[in-house]
Amino acid sequence: MSSILGISAFYHDSAACILKDGKIVAAAQEERFTRIKHDPSYPHNAIEFVLRYANLQLSEVNQIVFFEKPFLKFERLLETYVAFAPKGFISFAKAMPLWIKEKLFQKNLLYNNLKKHDPNFKSDKNIFFSEHHLSHAASAFFPSPFDEAVVLTADGVGEWATTTVAVGKDNHLEIKKEIHFPHSLGLLYSAFTYYTGFKVNSGEYKLMGLAPYGNPIYEDKIKKLIDLKEDGTFRLDQKYFDYATGLTMTNKKFSYLFGQKPRDPQNEKITQFHMDIASSIQKVTEEIMIKLAKAVRKEYNIKNLCLAGGVALNCVANGKILKEKIFDNIWIQPAAGDAGGSLGAALALWHIEQDKPREVNLDDDMNGSYLGAEFTHEEIEKELKSIGAKFDKLDYEELINKTSELLSNEKAIGWFQGRMEFGPRALGGRSILGDPRSDKMQKNLNLKVKYRESFRPFAPSILKEDLSSWFDMNVDSPYMLLVANINSDKKIEMNEEQKKLFGIDKLNIKRSEIPAVTHVDYSARIQTVNKKTNKRYYDLISKFKEKTGCPIIVNTSFNVRGEPIVNTPKDAFNCFMGTELDYLVIGDYMLEKSKQDSNLRKDYSKKFELD
Repeated sequence: MSSILGISAFYHDSAACILKDGKIVAAAQEERFTRIKHDPSYPHNAIEFVLRYANLQLSEVNQIVFFEKPFLKFERLLETYVAFAPKGFISFAKAMPLWIKEKLFQKNLLYNNLKKHDPNFKSDKNIFFSEHHLSHAASAFFPSPFDEAVVLTADGVGEWATTTVAVGKDNHLEIKKEIHFPHSLGLLYSAFTYYTGFKVNSGEYKLMGLAPYGNPIYEDKIKKLIDLKEDGTFRLDQKYFDYATGLTMTNKKFSYLFGQKPRDPQNEKITQFHMDIASSIQKVTEEIMIKLAKAVRKEYNIKNLCLAGGVALNCVANGKILKEKIFDNIWIQPAAGDAGGSLGAALALWHIEQDKPREVNLDDDMNGSYLGAEFTHEEIEKELKSIGAKFDKLDYEELINKTSELLSNEKAIGWFQGRMEFGPRALGGRSILGDPRSDKMQKNLNLKVKYRESFRPFAPSILKEDLSSWFDMNVDSPYMLLVANINSDKKIEMNEEQKKLFGIDKLNIKRSEIPAVTHVDYSARIQTVNKKTNKRYYDLISKFKEKTGCPIIVNTSFNVRGEPIVNTPKDAFNCFMGTELDYLVIGDYMLEKSKQDSNLRKDYSKKFELD
């Protein structure tokens, strides 16, 4: 038996993954253990978890691989400073001490941290380094159900690359083309995230969710920032940006072009201007991704596309690529951001460097992305008792029946089952659930449970076999990474008065039979659920359908704004007691809020920082 430990760390979303004989055994993000969202630190807890799950000591692991090459990143830092000097000296001077002290000698830093896991770990000879975008590409291609595919990766920046095209066949994968820093689609999107007052590297989802409330009236102005070619390649005019040399994403020239300073989230509300900006950058992003996809399809004439990198989490753009029918099949890595780099680095080492054969799994090589921690009934009961929780233990049929009944009565439920998901989406393992037919559910979950902006949309989890009856889509979407429109027979069209409304005023208009998961533009971010990967969740939705005729439930991640998704029964209970969730269903145990000791209540409304 051969094993590989993959690690990503030191920028954001640190994570660890372990392979046994090339098979993915376990993977998790560090944030789930430390409770620090997007935790960039060395993933000590995530490594401990994957080793424990694989029943291995670190000294028994054959190879350890890091997801990128620090020397190439340092080279970029130096060359960028030389290219822009003397501009950017302050940011350069801030970065240098940390690089010279730690980051440049990352092998030594990793070795010293790895020794803490196992005193018998004696040598750094088995530590290897992948390249950032190769790790992304490998994470997308090798678990995919394709023997051959074009792989498109796009994010902020790796070492030098920001966008790459690779071709994968069998166990081979080769990057063919790259766009280099400072020209970056990810950083362009993040610049607008910053400009609209959201947090870079976490607020990009908000920008995407805000876009349908606006109109793309700034599209032409955004195109002044970009030299965009027909094949989707581009260059950004650095006169408008500050990310290469400064301490912010945009500069005064950028603000002058659009007519306003960046929004201060502490003192300024979101206005129609910000909605229109969000709509405009989303439209430009989609255009670039579609042009890239069309160009690589034409050039390589391969029918399958794989996507990874942070931009691949833009499920609206993914949905547009799907709708254009550029490729016959699309597969997107669920942990498309830097966390997935740990997985990709390990798979690249196994297949590319060691030339190990690849068996294509047509079902799901990611195990539904359920690759994290799980708890036995004994462990759950012990933890609930130690906290002082009041609970009932139910048999399986009763649990499914009662939970579906509560959902049909518009109760908000915390759902903690099986293994934790790997990646940013909750997929029915660590989820908050609701009734999609309720016209109050979206607003209530946002304001009373998630403590976040009311405009943020929720996703529908739908039985796979019912998908095309409700949505304009007929392909599987198990990872909630594709957006499609609701079918016209399920829509409730707006009247003339409602059509005149602007922005957030559209939020309270009932737009379909399932208003809680229908965005203002009649779209939804879809998760298809099948029995093979998550039987308990499938059975719950089936029972809900039996009671209501609706094969869909609202699914959002089990956390509040600014908090990582819950990992342990204690995390789940704390979130349950700190929000207005009505019930918690954890393993075979059901907890009702009204029966809990009021002294155990927590104030989660101010517990976590704005994300």
